[in-house]
Amino acid sequence: MNVLFIIVDDLRPVLGCYGDKLVKSPNIDQLASQSMVFSNAYAQQALCAPSRVSFLTGRRPDTTRLYDFYSYWRVHAGNYSTMPQYFKENGYVTLSVGKVFHPGVSSNYSDDYPYSWSIPPFHPSTEKHENDKTCRGKDGKLHANLVCPVNVTEMPGGTLPDIQSTEEAIHLLNVMKTARQKFFLAVGYHKPHIPLRYPQEFLKLYPLENITLAPDPWVPKKLPSVAYNPWMDIRQRDDVEALNVSFPYGPLPDDFQRRIRQSYYAAVSYLDVQVGLLLSALDDAGLSNNTIVVFTADHGWSLGEHGEWAKYSNFDVATRVPLMFYVPRMTTSPVSQGARVFPYLDPFSHTGGSSPQGQSKKVVELVSLFPTLAELAGLQVPPVCPKMSFGVVLCTEGRSIAHYLNISEGEVERGKEGCDGTERCSNEEPVALSQYPRPADAPQWNSDKPRLMDIRIMGYSMRAIDYRYTLWVQYDPSNFSADFRNVHAGELYMMDNDPNQDYNVYNNTSHGWLFKKITDLLKH
Repeated sequence: MNVLFIIVDDLRPVLGCYGDKLVKSPNIDQLASQSMVFSNAYAQQALCAPSRVSFLTGRRPDTTRLYDFYSYWRVHAGNYSTMPQYFKENGYVTLSVGKVFHPGVSSNYSDDYPYSWSIPPFHPSTEKHENDKTCRGKDGKLHANLVCPVNVTEMPGGTLPDIQSTEEAIHLLNVMKTARQKFFLAVGYHKPHIPLRYPQEFLKLYPLENITLAPDPWVPKKLPSVAYNPWMDIRQRDDVEALNVSFPYGPLPDDFQRRIRQSYYAAVSYLDVQVGLLLSALDDAGLSNNTIVVFTADHGWSLGEHGEWAKYSNFDVATRVPLMFYVPRMTTSPVSQGARVFPYLDPFSHTGGSSPQGQSKKVVELVSLFPTLAELAGLQVPPVCPKMSFGVVLCTEGRSIAHYLNISEGEVERGKEGCDGTERCSNEEPVALSQYPRPADAPQWNSDKPRLMDIRIMGYSMRAIDYRYTLWVQYDPSNFSADFRNVHAGELYMMDNDPNQDYNVYNNTSHGWLFKKITDLLKH
């Protein structure tokens, strides 16, 4: 069984298959209609490099020791095998297109080649223009804006990075078909990462009058200041800088908030086209019947909720991701030879959505991807890591979730392990752990992306089906230690009556059992 692993940058689950009524995402929805879709999947840190290194190694950020962009785990933590490396060692041709590992120091300036990949990874030639002044403003001049619909023919090279990545991935699929070798092809898409630069015609799908503000565009009254992320990367874009918004809490004007949300949706539809072309090519190559397709993102992105933008937090809007697995003959019945599984759907003309083949409300984590994909592909599942695993080359801190792909619909819908939410069964329910570092208790210029040596506080967050519990504790970067005796702040949100996580009840709820549970989990 081959593997096509699609990773999207900064994509929260604003997709038709996740119940979003506004978005046009027919191709991803079509994939979902043949897949098991996980509606409660979470990243381990809402930042590109730490999240990607975590799910590609199957280790949590405390084990990769990467919370920023500036260290390579093989040198600074341990020589951990990666998921593509494991497939390569088991006879697969492993291929990387676009942004899979975060480029730079954190993947040894090589996307971890040659350990992880059979041939040098492909990066689009136009990637280097991502932050150039390519957005035409009302003044007719070019700017480095946040909101950046463009005429693609005017762009450097007459194209955009994700278009180039799709073309290369399709080329590699055809090479693999001819070579008749089993492959693991990872394709990383940039959008909807900022700048929101996409072909301008996608704006037509989202008239501004249809765009609403976030349901909770204010900073919650009981939000600890350490939990707030001041969205510095947004503020530094030319169009946002011109608004002269006060730091750190000053809200963006409502009309500009709508424009950001409009462009995020437009960028998602542009991404959907790329995914549609790629999956249609999988059909064309006759590979849909023997290729597992995984679709996910490295983390989410706030769109004005809690008065926040970007990622850099522990809220669901920053940590929750789409996650779906298409497994021939497991999530779908076999198709006859020559029949199309993924015909391309044009978001400009396609109407009507398609619901997921199966949906699991189980809480799952991206750190489980490595053992899950190994099991689905029929490889030996790497062992679970011991308590201290810095010297262990091959093990994973996530557990395979492959068994959830076989679950009957009734069981899936509950989302709990036959639990009624009482303290007695709190130990059995699956939870997801995320974390985020901060340099200080109050928001400052480097709160979003502190470098390792500037970290003073770590926010550990535990998400269960019915709550999110977060502790902000003293952290010492010189020996990578968190001190749970020194809690700076806490958050507790009860999902049944507060699904948007606006009302922090940490200070008026007894939660000793939650403290014990999160500390026990982190020890193991």
